[in-house]
Amino acid sequence: MTTMTSPVTSGSAQQKHRAVPRIALVVVFWGIAALLVAVIHRVLASSPVASVAIEVIAIAAIAGIYVRVITPDTSLDHALFVGTTWTLLGIATEIFMTAGSGHQWFALLGSPANGGLRCVLLIAWIMAPALFVRSRE
Repeated sequence: MTTMTSPVTSGSAQQKHRAVPRIALVVVFWGIAALLVAVIHRVLASSPVASVAIEVIAIAAIAGIYVRVITPDTSLDHALFVGTTWTLLGIATEIFMTAGSGHQWFALLGSPANGGLRCVLLIAWIMAPALFVRSRE
């Protein structure tokens, strides 16, 4: 009876190996987008509508770079997962910043006082990566 001397890598092991860098890149690109959004929010605090419009453009730009450059073969499911992850990271960050600073902090998702603008930002965080997915037929 002979045995194989070379290790066989299963498909799931290869997927796990590729998952770690992808997760790291999702967080890095979210961090870049979050930093841009926070800076824009601070600079344009006097004009909430203009602030949200430019924030949405910044989120879409970073999402476009992520999808087109880092994961050009991504699926719609992956893009929506990334958008959902970005939203959850934004929620967690706002909770953490509010708890740490002692006052409410709404730089990433918008103030609940402006419900419509907050909805626009939430939808932008979720949908932006999906806008750049190329359909495969």
